[in-house]
Amino acid sequence: MASSIPLSSAPEAADEATTHKEIYDQLRQVMETFPTAPRSIGFAYSRHPDGWYTFPEGVVSAMVIKSHLTACSTDVFIVTFPKSGTTWLKALLYSIFHRGAEELAIAAHSPHQLVPFLENQVFINDRIPDLSSLPAPRLLMTHIPSQSLPDSVAASGCKVVYLCRDPKDCFVSLWHFLNRFRPWDIDEAHRHFCDGVSLFGPYWEHVLGYWRWHVERPSQVLFLTYEELAADTLGQLRRLAEFVGRPFTVEEQEAGADWKIVEACAMESLSGLEVNRSGTVDMADKTYANNIFFRRGVVGDWRNHLTPEMARRIDEITNIKFKGSGLLLHPQFLQGKSE
Repeated sequence: MASSIPLSSAPEAADEATTHKEIYDQLRQVMETFPTAPRSIGFAYSRHPDGWYTFPEGVVSAMVIKSHLTACSTDVFIVTFPKSGTTWLKALLYSIFHRGAEELAIAAHSPHQLVPFLENQVFINDRIPDLSSLPAPRLLMTHIPSQSLPDSVAASGCKVVYLCRDPKDCFVSLWHFLNRFRPWDIDEAHRHFCDGVSLFGPYWEHVLGYWRWHVERPSQVLFLTYEELAADTLGQLRRLAEFVGRPFTVEEQEAGADWKIVEACAMESLSGLEVNRSGTVDMADKTYANNIFFRRGVVGDWRNHLTPEMARRIDEITNIKFKGSGLLLHPQFLQGKSE
């Protein structure tokens, strides 16, 4: 949990805090020279040097992470494009590593407390935490595109689990989420999403970066889709456990240990917990209600919000972008097929 990140002694902490603030301030000055998103987008986005947008402090945090986080071979990185099933994947992977105690933890804490965001909860408020003393395996989560991760992530050989979601459902979920903070016309939001101006976007480049990494190093990067996870949660949970080196034994399967995790981590179960209905979680300099991270989580919900033309436009871009990549999508993913 975020509270388990070790702290230095008081004198050391004061010196470190000064040094860390200087690093953040220097990067903020650099960030101010970067391009910003079109004014009509409705949110303050800055463009990272690697070509993607996010909130200004998110860009700064990503640059700090790039230069100050050293991955270990025993680490497990959870990576998603925003609103691709992050909360669900966090709960499942946390439970794989804490079998037997997961139900108590899941019932008392938000998945975002159990597995905090690197750029939103760990490397924030001018802080560069010392993660070296955390027990292995460290479960770390980020939205950062593959090309902007610390070099040590690839070099260490640590495990990376990437969850991809139908871009139409992903867009609708992201639009609903951002609407909680500021009303945003869906036509305008759709136009920006298709143009690649989106949180940690463009969506297609984000997905392809991790897909290609998976193709090159399948033993290091596991590529899942939300649709696969929804259609066969138990089978995908076992696949996850095998990948991170914690496979379920025959005895555990016979006792239903894996099925208990599936039930405890189901979106209906998580959203119904008191901690997620009325609890809060701190991110950056704000406190958010846990319930904003739960909506419907239904495959194909885009049909309730997008016009046929809006859906067709996203599908066309997806087919063009993914053509020749070898990435074959779930039958419900597209109206057409990628090649």
